[in-house]
Amino acid sequence: MFYREDSTHTPSADEMSNYIANPIWNNFCRHMEQTYHVKPSFTFSKCSMEYGWNAKFKKGRRALCTVYPREGRFAALVVIGQKEKVLFEQELPTFCPAIQQLYHDTKECNGQKWLFIELGEDDPKYDDVKRVIHIRTC
Repeated sequence: MFYREDSTHTPSADEMSNYIANPIWNNFCRHMEQTYHVKPSFTFSKCSMEYGWNAKFKKGRRALCTVYPREGRFAALVVIGQKEKVLFEQELPTFCPAIQQLYHDTKECNGQKWLFIELGEDDPKYDDVKRVIHIRTC
């Protein structure tokens, strides 16, 4: 049994999937593996804002995104750095209004914007999250 805040038990992929219980999660993991050849690496965060297990998707040493599990949904954290900023802002008008608003509302710190995107079942933001991650890899 997976408990998000239990640091003594590293979750398996199945336990994480059962906890999230959202088909978008499984689709997301398949997309990340097929597109970028990466699988989630489960790490425990003691950060007070997001205490508990998360799933990092890294290509080499570069983080593509970090996923924070929730029951029935998950949140994807994607960092738009200085390198990606120009391309992302060119593409911004083509993203759904929720992603556009999130980008405008997120404060920049050290030349980066940390986009924390919540995804529920059949979420219209899902395809845009994949596009944001793609820009991160360019």
